[in-house]
Amino acid sequence: MNEALTRVALVDDHTLVRNGLVGLVNRLEGYQVVLEAEDGLAFTRAVERRTDVDIAIVDLSMPIMDGYATIRWLHDHRPDIRTVALTFDDRESAAIRAIRNGACGFLLKHMSLVEFKEALDQVRDNGRFEGHVTNPDRRLRTAYERAQAKVLASITERELDFIRLACSPNEYTYEQVAELLEVKPSTVESHRKNLFERFDIKSKTGLVIFAYRWGIVKVELE
Repeated sequence: MNEALTRVALVDDHTLVRNGLVGLVNRLEGYQVVLEAEDGLAFTRAVERRTDVDIAIVDLSMPIMDGYATIRWLHDHRPDIRTVALTFDDRESAAIRAIRNGACGFLLKHMSLVEFKEALDQVRDNGRFEGHVTNPDRRLRTAYERAQAKVLASITERELDFIRLACSPNEYTYEQVAELLEVKPSTVESHRKNLFERFDIKSKTGLVIFAYRWGIVKVELE
């Protein structure tokens, strides 16, 4: 196998979907499917015996061991494998839950081929869709740390408190965040608006991705 190829695992319980993804990924320049599994349990057992997987594309809705549990297992046992959640579920809560369990990205099954390729490229090159560098090369990690310091320096302590509560696994509403911070809802809305404008964030999902990307909050495993 060409060592330059990015090696992909596909985990999906629908055979037709999985077969279609195999053909799709193998047609993309620089990628090759090296492992298939029909559920998370079969995948984790298989990946324990091999090290030749770079990216795992994991369906969230599967029997026996679903995608969320699979992503969490990978985060805990095989952090070298970058995981991407795959689903028809476009709810914000699904994206946030996948990210909190350790996913590097979130793909919808009805996304375009261009979007799919771009997402894989970002995960391969940056570790996340939006540039979070997790490459083990020290030079790259230092560049990330410099960028992280610049981002954090532009956020006030009160805004950091807002981000941590808004992105908490407790899933506080903005009204509850205001109560916990002991400020008016209008103050919380001001924090939200200022952060969204400053960092070009479009939604609460985007805020969660931003927070995890820059280390403001961490992946929490039970």
